Amino acid sequence: MNLSRIALATGVAASTVLLLAGPAAAHVSVQPQGEAAKGGYATLNFKVPNERDQASTVKLEVNFPAEQPLSSVTPEAVPGWKIEITKGKLDKPLEVHGRKITEAVTKVTWTADGSKIEPGYFQQFPVSVGRLPEDADQMIFKAIQTYDNKEVVRWIEEPKAGGEEPDSPAPVLALSAASDDHHGGGAAGDDHAADDKAASAEGDKKETHAASSSSSDTTARTLGIIGIVVGIAGVAFGVLAGRRRSA
Repeated sequence: MNLSRIALATGVAASTVLLLAGPAAAHVSVQPQGEAAKGGYATLNFKVPNERDQASTVKLEVNFPAEQPLSSVTPEAVPGWKIEITKGKLDKPLEVHGRKITEAVTKVTWTADGSKIEPGYFQQFPVSVGRLPEDADQMIFKAIQTYDNKEVVRWIEEPKAGGEEPDSPAPVLALSAASDDHHGGGAAGDDHAADDKAASAEGDKKETHAASSSSSDTTARTLGIIGIVVGIAGVAFGVLAGRRRSA
């Protein structure tokens, strides 16, 4: 009987530790859909859990690293949330697909507009980005979470290699090795690959149409020449026949 009570007490204690540790471990984080390859494109999910029992999250600000500017940042529409994109001038323009990019996104802000993240729930905010840096192993996105009771939580502490996780760690995106096609993984990479395939297919279609038109023109010219020859032969035959009747 005593052993049963001890086991029960141990189980309750362990459950309490887990419950207490759960909220402390939850924080704003970022994960790619698939993989985020160096030099490629990716769709990133910023995951925002609600850590409060008596308040709801109504705003998220994600700051993009100024030393790793991205030429393309496109957030996905999230029902019930208004999106604001902030851009800034680049000290050094980026060269992308043969054109110069002089400004880049510095911050994306989601503000509740008919929705909110209630206690016990989380929300993901997807963003398509590219191209990812080729000379880095990670990207750090400092985030600010605001609750409807005016509380602000700043997830801005950068982790240190070999050290313990900070109390308010900034979301860190790990970059994988560069892929051969530079499209990366996930939906964004698939979208860019699909665009390339569509452009290629459109080019093939134009070439096929041009070849078909050229073939049609050649056939028309040939038939026209044959018609002229037949017409001349008919006229000559008529003249000869008339002469014979006259004779």
